Amino acid sequence: MNIVKNEQQRRILAVDIGGGTQDILLYEGWKNPENFTKLILPSPTVIAGNRIAQATSRGKALYLSGTIMGGGKSTRGIKKHLESGLPVYAQKNAAQTINDDLDKVQAMGVVLVDEQPDLDCHHVEMKDLDLKSLRQALKLYDLELPTEVGVAVQDHGEAPPGVSNRLFRFKHWETFLKQGGALEKMVYTVPPSYMTRMLAVQQDVPQAVLMDTCSAAIWGALLDAQVKQELSRGVVVVNIGNQHTFAALIKEDRILGLFEHHTRLMGPEKLAHLVNKLRQGKLTHEEVFHDGGHGCSIAESIPAGFQFVSVTGPRRCLASDLNYHLVNPFGDMMLTGCYGLVKAIKG
Repeated sequence: MNIVKNEQQRRILAVDIGGGTQDILLYEGWKNPENFTKLILPSPTVIAGNRIAQATSRGKALYLSGTIMGGGKSTRGIKKHLESGLPVYAQKNAAQTINDDLDKVQAMGVVLVDEQPDLDCHHVEMKDLDLKSLRQALKLYDLELPTEVGVAVQDHGEAPPGVSNRLFRFKHWETFLKQGGALEKMVYTVPPSYMTRMLAVQQDVPQAVLMDTCSAAIWGALLDAQVKQELSRGVVVVNIGNQHTFAALIKEDRILGLFEHHTRLMGPEKLAHLVNKLRQGKLTHEEVFHDGGHGCSIAESIPAGFQFVSVTGPRRCLASDLNYHLVNPFGDMMLTGCYGLVKAIKG
């Protein structure tokens, strides 16, 4: 991230929203990366989940407004609230955080409403990006939010009725590879119509540049000095997130193969096994999917190489004994995705 004259006044907000944390970077072109403002905060789904749990513990009805956001802890909290015999009222968009199929949401016991019922309800707003709160927090330190914004979320997409959301998400990756796997195609100013979570973020922040969290991690990993040196020979980039593990074969500016799995089902031995088979071009979609993951896709013919394996992500400790290179762009692994977003915006 070289500082050049025409970039010195540029400011970019990058927010990488995961299942455990939201990682925030304020890029300011006149500063060295070591002096950028950086925050690692609980993810929005963790915050919403905690607020929902408060309603459950107090025995109060729950009202959900807002829009589609990441599930995880928030969705588990809603289910626990219903299991406790307590009512849940939700606006339609907020309810789709639980499931895209609103018939299934209602079958769970959620009551769909247009506005808060005339009851004593605990109100929780569902949203992935809370710029208002972030603006207020930064103002305490005399910092203003940049107008340029990049956001990364993991979007499963709105699967058609009866279609596995794991398969539907992975169909997106398969299409990406079939279209050439160009890294530049991982960046959206206008997301695909089925990427409803990205569209919800853009509804709140129309100027936002959007990426999948896995894509942002890859772009950030490629800024690591050692990864850059090996890129012409082919590298494996592994992102071990709190919820998902993603690995990709990358040569120059193209992805030639990838797999995605759930971190909770991963251990060091399984990780090494999957990465090795991916490097050899022998890992199959069926092996990953039937193990509870999303799947695998590899180009029909891949070149030899891919001996260099790099790893990033908050659960990278799973690879601590595997002799993989630990990605560390600009000295801060937790901001790998944020640096990827900044790179994507700057072009």
